Amino acid sequence: MMKVEDLIKDSINVKSLIVNDKKIIDSIYEAASVCVNSLRNGGKIHFCGNGGSAADAQHLAAELSGRFYYDRPPLNAEALHVNSSYLTAVANDYSYDMIYSRMLQCSAKEGDVLFGISTSGNSGNILKAIDVAKALNVKVIGMTGASGGKMAGLCDVLLNVPSTCTPRIQEAHIMVGHIICEIIESTIFPR
Repeated sequence: MMKVEDLIKDSINVKSLIVNDKKIIDSIYEAASVCVNSLRNGGKIHFCGNGGSAADAQHLAAELSGRFYYDRPPLNAEALHVNSSYLTAVANDYSYDMIYSRMLQCSAKEGDVLFGISTSGNSGNILKAIDVAKALNVKVIGMTGASGGKMAGLCDVLLNVPSTCTPRIQEAHIMVGHIICEIIESTIFPR
């Protein structure tokens, strides 16, 4: 059995690798800047993921559309999977791979941003969503694990956590996502 202390040290190690990687740090700033520019110009931030990454997508959308640190007007952000009737109908009538791309076709416009969250970078429904986003001139920010998978060459900004361990990647994704939310909030609504 793994020791709790070792698991915590593994998590800290991944975060240490991030804080010491200038490319990732620069990509975090770039992702926040892309979002700020979109929101300031009437854009929307769309989030998608599967399983734990869907939970992260919903969490980050709520931080923006609700509030993060302080009261301020809501920001236009949404997780694409929150309508269970839509999700199950499209998965049944078309395929699970179409659930996000089809929603983007009706809700996204040029100047918006799509966050595709996939620890492997190879989720079929995320890849199809990226294809639609690119066709609509929607900026794509990918959150993946170390290799970036198939998403690596498709994203405008890639935030690839230096790990191959799904729980450690997801822990880092929410940390990075929170940092991006804080930058967005403090830039658009400075105190």
